[in-house]
Amino acid sequence: MSTGAPALAAVLFDRDGTLIEDVPYNGDPDLVVPVAGARAAVRRIRDAGIPVGLVSNQSGIGRGFITHRDVVAVNRRLQEHLGKLDVCLYCPHSADAGCDCRKPAPGLVLIACEILRVDPAAVVVIGDTEADVRAAHAAGACGILVPNAVTRPDEVARAPLTADDLSAAVGLALARVGTGVRV
Repeated sequence: MSTGAPALAAVLFDRDGTLIEDVPYNGDPDLVVPVAGARAAVRRIRDAGIPVGLVSNQSGIGRGFITHRDVVAVNRRLQEHLGKLDVCLYCPHSADAGCDCRKPAPGLVLIACEILRVDPAAVVVIGDTEADVRAAHAAGACGILVPNAVTRPDEVARAPLTADDLSAAVGLALARVGTGVRV
């Protein structure tokens, strides 16, 4: 840890495989199941008075597998389980679209920071893939990788900061509150 970063201003989560079980191209709210510890992790952040958001790639829209309406319905169900999010953004583009919002590009993180009116340097992004961490860093935020069964070992090896589970990741993020310590 190095000093000099602003205290924590927001925590942004990836969706699939991070907050909820990963169901590829899920457009069915009935399939939304929070991962172990997700409710408690989000509650800890809220209880600290920190805004909570979601930034998620949803290429199934661009590929024609699901619709915007499907993603909104799944995100609504996620919020029924975990509570209302302060910002909920997704990239609908396929990987070959070349957009600025699909992680690892920083677009979603930067838009979330703009909506929340926070400095990206005061934001932590928690996700289960290297794309989540790279998007955070490209935006000037801190990225924490929480590997799961499908996270590739090479992604874990390259990640500057990892946590065993959401609780540990939130603990690392909350260590910044009021300290100005960059995790």
